[in-house]
Amino acid sequence: MKAINGKRLCQLLEAKGWELKRINGSHNIYAKAGSIVRISVPVHGNKSLKIGLQKHHMKIAGIDESEL
Repeated sequence: MKAINGKRLCQLLEAKGWELKRINGSHNIYAKAGSIVRISVPVHGNKSLKIGLQKHHMKIAGIDESEL
């Protein structure tokens, strides 16, 4: 799997209908209407996300690996 940075994950989440609710420090908090789940994306410049965190967020958001 290709590692991506936090900014790119935010773009993918917004394309899937997730809405930016707030920014807490360097973390963007996303939510989707009708869902109680929140996704906290660390945005640390161009630093890549750790693979485990990236896979977890992609699974919750319904993003396929081919969309990267």
